[in-house]
Amino acid sequence: MKISLITVLLLISNTRFSQTKHTIHWLSFEQLEDSLKSNPKKVIIDFYADWCKPCLKMQKETFTDSLIVHTINKGYYAVKMNIETKDTIHFGNQIFVNKRLKKRNPIHQIPLLMAQQKNKPFSLPALVFLDEQFNHRARYFQYLNANQLLKILKNQH
Repeated sequence: MKISLITVLLLISNTRFSQTKHTIHWLSFEQLEDSLKSNPKKVIIDFYADWCKPCLKMQKETFTDSLIVHTINKGYYAVKMNIETKDTIHFGNQIFVNKRLKKRNPIHQIPLLMAQQKNKPFSLPALVFLDEQFNHRARYFQYLNANQLLKILKNQH
């Protein structure tokens, strides 16, 4: 009985360790700015909202895929931002706020600047890819499964 209890405890601790090991290292914009200064790297920004079902599905399925996690953590800085955040964000010697807080589905300035499609209403999910100098490389406005995102990540090289 003691051996099986120890085995179960070891399995639980190993499972917890592997779950924490296989997560994307998400940064805030402030952390991103510091990281880019010290070690330039490509950037992926995931704009989402709590009410966006495709966004939540990507968080649950795509961004937990072990190959996606490994590829992003190895080659990118990853930022996840709720578009409805009330936070004031300091980035690049500028201050960004959510000027639309009193409106329905308020969208923060940063996603409006980085992920707005020309002549179309703002839509989610929205992924933005930037190079090491923070120049725009690509934007995607759709649910992406792990295989689709992996192909995109590999094409960004």
